[in-house]
Amino acid sequence: MFSIEYAEGVKDDLATIRPFDRSRLLDRIEEQLTQQPTTQTGNTKILVGLIPPWDHEPPVWELRIGQHRVFYDVDTTESRVTVRAVRRKPPHTTTEEVL
Repeated sequence: MFSIEYAEGVKDDLATIRPFDRSRLLDRIEEQLTQQPTTQTGNTKILVGLIPPWDHEPPVWELRIGQHRVFYDVDTTESRVTVRAVRRKPPHTTTEEVL
């Protein structure tokens, strides 16, 4: 089982999201990232070639939850997931545009 940590800027990201959506996001983060954060699925993938504007441990992962994207990295030796950012990704925009 993996522990989840939130980077400093995530608090600001979550503050801009409606309370109902924020609660749903946090529930899904806990549900999906504590068990198998490094398993690629239809909603979870590695972002190849992406250089985010925050400190991270490669590779950067993305969890898709509706119109929101959760960006995180994983330390398998420590069994720790660090959520780096949560962003809303409107249709017809690229990941780079929402960072």
